[in-house]
Amino acid sequence: MRVASISADSVAELPAPPDALPPSGFVWLACSRAEFEAQAAELQALLQRWTGGQLVDLHVSDLLNRQLPSHFDYTSWYDVLVFRRLVAAGPEGSPMTTIDTSPVGFAVFDRVLLTIHPDDCTVRDHFFARLQQMTQGADVRNGSRLPASPADLMLRMVNHIVDSYLDLRRRLTRQLGEMQSSLLDPKNRVHDWQVLLDARNVLHVLEDTCEDQRSAVQEWIDAADEWPPVGDAQAMRERELLRVRARDVLEHIERVLTHVRRLESSAETAVQMHFSAVGQRTNDIMRTLTVLTAIFLPLNLITGVFGMNFDALPLIHRETGFWIAFSAMVGVGLALGAFFWRKRYLGTHPR
Repeated sequence: MRVASISADSVAELPAPPDALPPSGFVWLACSRAEFEAQAAELQALLQRWTGGQLVDLHVSDLLNRQLPSHFDYTSWYDVLVFRRLVAAGPEGSPMTTIDTSPVGFAVFDRVLLTIHPDDCTVRDHFFARLQQMTQGADVRNGSRLPASPADLMLRMVNHIVDSYLDLRRRLTRQLGEMQSSLLDPKNRVHDWQVLLDARNVLHVLEDTCEDQRSAVQEWIDAADEWPPVGDAQAMRERELLRVRARDVLEHIERVLTHVRRLESSAETAVQMHFSAVGQRTNDIMRTLTVLTAIFLPLNLITGVFGMNFDALPLIHRETGFWIAFSAMVGVGLALGAFFWRKRYLGTHPR
């Protein structure tokens, strides 16, 4: 578990949770799902001492559930947001990237943010390092602002989770491009259709995950619109900034969802183009075989006529009869071949 005390101008990482909340700012508690499950009773007691309330048992179960989709819920003293991340789980050289969509949980109190992460989640460490950087040197000169509230920090983390899809998008786009080239290559026979089915399943999972993410953030925005009004100008400004950041997160999710749907359409189009190309190649082969059959039909007729058991057939008893019949067969074959060639019935690219 990692603990940080965040105020308007400073961030301090603490070795352990404090006995009481600091005079200003808020406290961020970040723990893995295993740590949260093992220390649930201690964390509940800590939240009771800090905020006067605990997590509802149903929400504790939600935060521990690894299969729960992205969703939002609230009570009168805290909000709960479960947001599934999008991380590539397969190796870089695998035929198709698999997607890890483990959930990240947020319990947002007025002055406490409790986050529940997967064991391998890098979001927690990234934001602890980022918060330290924001209190130093270049970030201060560039006007970087520390999170003003637990909700502000939550939205920043959610935005980072959504933007991490960019790396995944590049991998998926490259892999789908390679699959399309393989499908449309006339010299390549595709046998591993399971890879293509896996790609379609990955994209369907991505679309469902993004839909749930969008619904969860939209529900949070709707709940924020119902917050009681505040009279302080600074508090009003902070609340407006929260709404702006939430709408920005929603826009990023929409962009991810649009790209996922475009990849789905691209995968479906590649499959249809593959079958169209296979059909075209089959038509070329059948046309060539039909032309060859049409050329040899007259030749079979000639050989059939001269193969009948009659003594009075023309040329049958002459020494030059075979060569005359053979020449006629060659002439008919060449004439028909030239005719079909001029008609573009022979070849793989007719005009």
